[in-house]
Amino acid sequence: MKALTAATALALVGGAALAEGELNIYNWGNYTNPEMIEKFEEEYDVTVNLDSYDSNETMLAKVQAGNTGYDVVMPGDYMVKVMIGEGLLAEVKPNEMENFENVDPKWVDVWWDEGRNYSIPYQWGTTAFTVDTAVYDGDINTLALLFDPPEVLQGRINMLNDMNDVINAGLRYLGYGRCNGNEEEMREVLELLLAAKEHWRTMDYSTIEKLTSGDVDLSQNWNGAAMRARMQRPTLQYAYPKEGFTGWMDNVAVLADAPNMENAKLFINFMMDPENAAMTSNFARYANGILGSEEFMDEEMLTAPEIVMPDDAPAPDFVQPCPQEVVDLYNKVWTRLKQ
Repeated sequence: MKALTAATALALVGGAALAEGELNIYNWGNYTNPEMIEKFEEEYDVTVNLDSYDSNETMLAKVQAGNTGYDVVMPGDYMVKVMIGEGLLAEVKPNEMENFENVDPKWVDVWWDEGRNYSIPYQWGTTAFTVDTAVYDGDINTLALLFDPPEVLQGRINMLNDMNDVINAGLRYLGYGRCNGNEEEMREVLELLLAAKEHWRTMDYSTIEKLTSGDVDLSQNWNGAAMRARMQRPTLQYAYPKEGFTGWMDNVAVLADAPNMENAKLFINFMMDPENAAMTSNFARYANGILGSEEFMDEEMLTAPEIVMPDDAPAPDFVQPCPQEVVDLYNKVWTRLKQ
């Protein structure tokens, strides 16, 4: 029965080979449910190999170098657009696959892949920060805690080691728009970041570990990671800063030079199944963009404050790519900050 299922699925995604062999996935660290991978391996007799990265830019640089051996990647929204433009993704036509009917229509005609010819939703969420309310009991819904922290939080802050997230938060705090090419205003941002850096303990992507170990009491964070940390440190609370915060979606896509192309297509279709999408959400603690997945989600996911935004929170700001001249200016600010 397993062989029949695999053959049928391959036919639906345009393949002819038997569903066997390998699949090489390159994903963000601590972001892939091992049980979901085991299910795919058993269902299609495919051995999955998993490597991890810590930023979209790290992944892009490796893929640009070529001959990675990877089949599937999980780029963020803006990075999908970049990779399509550079010819790095295969046009695998998820919109013609059997399970595409499960994709929430609001995530189909997206600006980074209109109509979904290259990618499908993986997880989506927001980027703000988490603070321990047992340490700081004031209003947490302001970016002032990152850039002008009260004494109790000074030296107890972790920022993401991410150029866009840090600089965009600084721009929002000063009331400036993103993709800012104004050199004078960007100098103000740099001055803000350099002054605030004196109060930061670390700049690290390992936000869950930083918070649950007690190494820091506040961390710039993604909402799903914030929920996972709160399960271990109950006094943690996720902020929705009044100055604004980032919204994002990570996506499943296939590399143009994928050595296991048919298995990669199988995986794309597999991930549009509501039960499989829910397995990822139950592990990573983010929403997923697949209709019907709520039926299979852990109950706490449906009411968690990190997932269900309060009515008075600002709408998340989905970040689009900046012009190259702005990226160059951001890089100068970032290089100076990291010195």
